[in-house]
Amino acid sequence: MLTGDQINTARAVARELNLAGDSEPNAIHAHDLAGADHNRLAELARTTDVFARVSPEDKLRIVEALQRSGEVVAVTGDGVNDAPALKRADIGIAMGMRGTEVSKDASDLILADDNFATIVQAIKGGRTIYANIIKFVHLMFSKNLGAVLAIFAAIAFGWGLPLLPLQILWINLVTDIFPALALAFEPAAKDVMRIPPRSKSTSLLSHPFFGRILWQAALLALIILAAYLWAMKTYGEGAHSRTIAVLALVGVQLGHMFNCRSQNQSFVEGLFDNPYLWLAAGLVITLQLLAVYFHPLAIVLGTEPPNQTDWLVTGLTVISPIFVVETIKFCNRRKTEK
Repeated sequence: MLTGDQINTARAVARELNLAGDSEPNAIHAHDLAGADHNRLAELARTTDVFARVSPEDKLRIVEALQRSGEVVAVTGDGVNDAPALKRADIGIAMGMRGTEVSKDASDLILADDNFATIVQAIKGGRTIYANIIKFVHLMFSKNLGAVLAIFAAIAFGWGLPLLPLQILWINLVTDIFPALALAFEPAAKDVMRIPPRSKSTSLLSHPFFGRILWQAALLALIILAAYLWAMKTYGEGAHSRTIAVLALVGVQLGHMFNCRSQNQSFVEGLFDNPYLWLAAGLVITLQLLAVYFHPLAIVLGTEPPNQTDWLVTGLTVISPIFVVETIKFCNRRKTEK
């Protein structure tokens, strides 16, 4: 706590706020900061509960010292004298009700209710949004890359085109959107506030994340190709085999949607917390049933009605990516625990 109050007043407020827990708050007067370099200021900021009689310049120096030592600094304030520190901080947070216009203009975030507890909820909300963006990107990149790999591999092996252009458009424009949107409505994970903050320099597409997308895309492509190869051996090249390829692509997408809910936790964790997942799955299944059984649409898309064995193969394409990714997640969790 940085305040312009007298040290006894500041210590009493810190005690009432329980800043030091059961111990007596460690309070420092501003004159003790005179001549201190950035390293000393950063050390004091980590070990001190309250700074008293500090000037706007002192607040700014403390913020800069913490930043130079590698910390990410947030500052809350409501007065004109807080403006320099609010402006310099990585996140300046002003009070919306009693804050001055100067402090609001200098801040990145304004608390409309002036309640510090709202900051915690804002962080939780921000982390949840970021996590859902990751899930969205994870599904779209891995699924689309898997489809591209499957098509190119089939052509390279001389198997013929597994998907017609209209079938690709149907999948991209109609069935892709619902699983991806459903992931955007995922609720906050139970441990979202226990995860350490990510570095400011961390890229959305980090190397581990991009590597995960690559191998999972290859997995999805392998499953699609396996289903298509089985169909060609069973029915030969043609509309029926391409129908199986379409169903396999949609099947791996549905299964992988559940994989993308978490990079570490099992897909069964909070499986029914997001009803939009099941709504998306229902819509995709309904649309695919129309694509193969509604005759006018089937003629346009070049599909044929599948039989019971075809549906069994399609079911395996849904289960297979879940089984493989769940096995790897389980092994990673066991390794982490050890």
